[in-house]
Amino acid sequence: MEKKRVVITGMGLVSCFGTDVEEFYRNLLSGTSGVSNVTAFSCDEIPTKFGASVKEFDPELFLDKKQARRVDPCIAYAVAAGKLALQYSNLDLSKIELNRAGVIIGSGMGGMQIFIEGVETIVEKGPKRTSPFLIPYILTNMPGALLAIDIGFKGPNYSVSTACATSNYSVYLAAEHIRRGDADVMITGGVEASMNKLCFSGFSALKAISRRNEEIERASRPWDKGRDGFVIGEGCGAIVLESLEHALARGATILAEYKGGSLTCDAHHMTEPTPDGSGVIRCIELALKDAGLSTTDVDYINAHATSTPVGDLCEIRALKEVFGSQLSKIKLNATKSLIGHALGASGALELIAAIMAIKTGEIHPTINLEDPEEELQGIDVVVGKAQKTNPKVALSNSFGFGGHNSAIIISKYQG
Repeated sequence: MEKKRVVITGMGLVSCFGTDVEEFYRNLLSGTSGVSNVTAFSCDEIPTKFGASVKEFDPELFLDKKQARRVDPCIAYAVAAGKLALQYSNLDLSKIELNRAGVIIGSGMGGMQIFIEGVETIVEKGPKRTSPFLIPYILTNMPGALLAIDIGFKGPNYSVSTACATSNYSVYLAAEHIRRGDADVMITGGVEASMNKLCFSGFSALKAISRRNEEIERASRPWDKGRDGFVIGEGCGAIVLESLEHALARGATILAEYKGGSLTCDAHHMTEPTPDGSGVIRCIELALKDAGLSTTDVDYINAHATSTPVGDLCEIRALKEVFGSQLSKIKLNATKSLIGHALGASGALELIAAIMAIKTGEIHPTINLEDPEEELQGIDVVVGKAQKTNPKVALSNSFGFGGHNSAIIISKYQG
C-alpha cells in the first residue's frame, strides 16, 4: 500500500519565551537565553539553582477556571499548546470528521507536581486525605486525553514515554497513523513540567545537570569543552499533522512536509549512549530511507546536543559516519543552548524551530560555544548569530535515557 503524504499545518507551544511561535523564534534568532533562576521552589539544598522555566503562563486562558486550578502544569501546558496549534492551522472542527482526528502527546515524567503534593499529603495528613484527582493527573496519557475531551477528537489517542526522545516518538507514530489511512488529522508533540524539587534533585544526584550558578545564561553550552551538564527546561510543543489531500481539500496553509522518521534502541546502558554512536547511525540511516532521501538532500540538522560530556560527541560521531564529507555542507545548530533541555518536550520544541527555519529561511545560532571540541572541526555549526540559508530539508534528532533514538525529517513543501 502506498503511504499517504503528511504535511504540517499548525504549531503551538508553551515555553520559557511564552506561547507565541513567532516570538519564540525571534528570541532564538537573536540568540537570547531563556535560562533564569528558579523561583517555583527553594533550591537551598540543591546544587543547581536555575533552569529554563515557563513564565507568565495563565492556564485559565485555555481551561475552565476549576480545571485550571486543579490540573498538573503538564496537563495545562499540553491543552494550551494543542489549542494554539489548532488555532494556527485554521482548522474548522465543525467541518472535519472527528472520528478521524487524534492526539498523541507524550511526556517523559507526567504530572510530577501533583505526584509530589500527593505524597506530601499522605505522609503529613494520612491516606484518607488523598485527592481523588491524584491518579488521573499524574498519568502521562492525561494531557492528550483532556485535550481530546476538550476539542472532541475521537481518533487514535495515547501517550508515549521514552524520556527525552518522547516528542519525536510521538510525531513519528502520529504521522504513521495518517500515512496508513487511520486518521486525517493528528495533534502531536511532547510536554514536560520540570520545575519541581523532585526533578532537580534527581538529575542533580545523577550529576547530569550544570552547576554553573554564577553564570546561568552561559550554562547550556553544547559541544563546548567547558560543558558540565544540561540545563533543565520545560514546556510543550504541539504540531498539527494532516494528510496532504485533507490539507489541500480545505485550502490549508502548508508549513512543511513530514518526509519520514525512525526509532531505534541502543540496548546498551540505562543513561549513557553507545560510545561509537552505532544506534544513532542506524536510526538516521533508517530515517533517510523512510523519507526516500539521500545524505546530499539534507541541508540543516537540529541536533539533540544536550550539553553533556558524553552524549554531545556520540551524536557528532554518528553524523560524521552517516554524512561523511557532506557534513561540511550542512548547517548544524543546538536549540538547547538557548532554551535548555525540556526533556520529553524538547523534540517538539526543536521540531518547531526546524519548521520555522524552513518557513523563514533563517537558522538560529548556537550560543555559548566558545571552546569547541576538536571533533567539531570541519562541521558548519551556526554560532553567534542567525544565518539566512533557506534550508529545504531538515533532520531533527532526539535521544533518551534507556537508549531510545529517534530521527525526524521534514522538508519545504513542494506540490
